[in-house]
Amino acid sequence: MSRNFKTYLYAGLAVLFWSTVATSFKLALREYDYIQLIFYVSAVTVLLLFMVLLFQRKTHLIFRQTKRHWLYSLLMGAFNPLLYYLVLFKAYSLLPAQVAQPLNMIWPITLALLSVPLLKQKISWVSFVALMVSFVGVFFISSQGGFEGFRNTNPLGVLLAVGSSVLWSLYWIFNVRDQREQVVKLFLNFAVGLIYLVPVVALFSSFRVSWGTGFGAVIYSGIFEVGITYVLWLKAMSLTSSTAKIGNLVFFAPFLSLVFIHLILKETIYVTTFIGLIFIVSGVLVQQLDRKR
Repeated sequence: MSRNFKTYLYAGLAVLFWSTVATSFKLALREYDYIQLIFYVSAVTVLLLFMVLLFQRKTHLIFRQTKRHWLYSLLMGAFNPLLYYLVLFKAYSLLPAQVAQPLNMIWPITLALLSVPLLKQKISWVSFVALMVSFVGVFFISSQGGFEGFRNTNPLGVLLAVGSSVLWSLYWIFNVRDQREQVVKLFLNFAVGLIYLVPVVALFSSFRVSWGTGFGAVIYSGIFEVGITYVLWLKAMSLTSSTAKIGNLVFFAPFLSLVFIHLILKETIYVTTFIGLIFIVSGVLVQQLDRKR
C-alpha cells in the first residue's frame, strides 16, 4: 500500500469510528447512568491503551515520568476523563443524540476565545463572526424541527453540551504544554482520571454492571471513542504531508453520525438538525481560515 493510501485509510477509519460513538453512548445510557458510563468507558480505555503501549514496547516510559509529568497527569486527568465526560454524558442523558453530538462540535470556536486570556493570542473580528455563525447553528439544532421543538429541548442539556466544548478546549490548551509521547500521556491521564472516578461512583452511583446491550456499547465506546481510534488518527497525522487535508475529514463525522443515529436509535432526524450542523461546521471552518491567515 502506498503512503498516501495508508494515510487516508487510517484517517477514514478514525472518522468512521468517531461517527458511531454518539449512537453507542445513547445505547449504553439505556442501561447505565452517566456516572457509571464514564467509569466503565474509562476503564476499558485504560486497559486498551496499556495494551497499545505493550505492543509498541513503550511501557517503560510510564516509569520515566518526572514530578512535573505526574502533576500534568493529575491536572489533565481531572479535565479528561473526569469533568469533560461527566458533563458530556450528562448532556447525552438529557438530549437526543442528534442534538447533543453537534453541540459539542463548537469546541474549536471556544478554543479560539479561550486562547486570548490563556495563551495571550489575539482574536480578530473573523473569529467573532465564526462564533456567531456557530451559535446560529446551536439555535437551529435546539429547535428540534421548529419553534414548538424548544418545549421538548432540555435547557440544562444544551448548556452542558455547549459547556463540554469549553472543558475540551481547556484540556486542549493545557495539553499543548505537555510534550510527552502522546499515547503515554493519554494512558496516564485516563489512569489518573479512573482513580478520581472511583469515589465519584461510590458516592453518587453504584458499581452495578448490566450485561445487556448497554455493556457491549460501553466496551465499544471505550475502544472507539478514545482508545484505538485516537491511535489510528495519530498514525494518519504522522504519515500525511498535509495535516489540514486530513484534519478536514473530521467534519464528515457529525453528518455520518446522523445516519447511525437514525438507523440504530430510530431518531427522526429533523431538517433543522442538518441546517444547524451546517452552520456549526461553517463557523468552525471560518475560524480555521482566520487561524491560517
